[in-house]
Amino acid sequence: MIAKTTKEINGLIEIGRVVALVRDTLAQAVRPGITTLELDKMAKDLLDQEGALSAPKSSYDFPGYTCISVNEVACHGIPVNIPLKAGDWVNIDVSASKNGFFADTGMTVIAGDMDLKQEDMLRVSREALKAGINAAKPGKSTAAIGKAIFKTAVTNNYTVLRNLTGHGIGTSLHEDPHYIFNYHERRESSLLHEGQVVAIETFISDGDEWVVDNPDGAWPMVTENHSQVVQFEHTVIVSKSGNRIVTASDYFHF
Repeated sequence: MIAKTTKEINGLIEIGRVVALVRDTLAQAVRPGITTLELDKMAKDLLDQEGALSAPKSSYDFPGYTCISVNEVACHGIPVNIPLKAGDWVNIDVSASKNGFFADTGMTVIAGDMDLKQEDMLRVSREALKAGINAAKPGKSTAAIGKAIFKTAVTNNYTVLRNLTGHGIGTSLHEDPHYIFNYHERRESSLLHEGQVVAIETFISDGDEWVVDNPDGAWPMVTENHSQVVQFEHTVIVSKSGNRIVTASDYFHF
């Protein structure tokens, strides 16, 4: 989507606020003993209160209102009635629509206290997201975003997933550009325009570079050797006057 009018920009800001509220509420509720099903119920209640619709459920009939991925699951984790344990890696990915506009955001947190590796991976993934957002400029290629993310990862002795990507967003969950890679991929890159709305997300890995489909066709995806992956994501309106992060909040901002 190219956001041009005040109505469009305000619509994106509003749904950005809603998904940020859900993301932050769930992230702060993560603790040992709570289940991801309980977290997902909190998300449903908040979305209902805000007059918003879960995008994965409404667009793809996903079996949850949010995607909550734990430990070795890299993405598309289905909320389940299993208590989280101390030290679990928990990725909360929230996308929703309101009044015809969509936003998508995500962050990874730790249940309970985090160790030094967890702290470092979360730091690097956030820094990579910031670098990717700063690289998004009108007239520049989406490949510049991936280049910035990848550079941050490898400088800190990590790598990225090559087959999970960011994407365009706006009046649907997934729009052009359909693939915003976490590395410098020229072959499927496209130029960004003033007002372009994109969901930029990092997939920082401590080993593997690919996720694989489950053989039974289930939603959750894992890396080939079960490497740990950390994801952070913001929805951004690209502008020469400064990118607007519509999913930013006091809890998750740069």
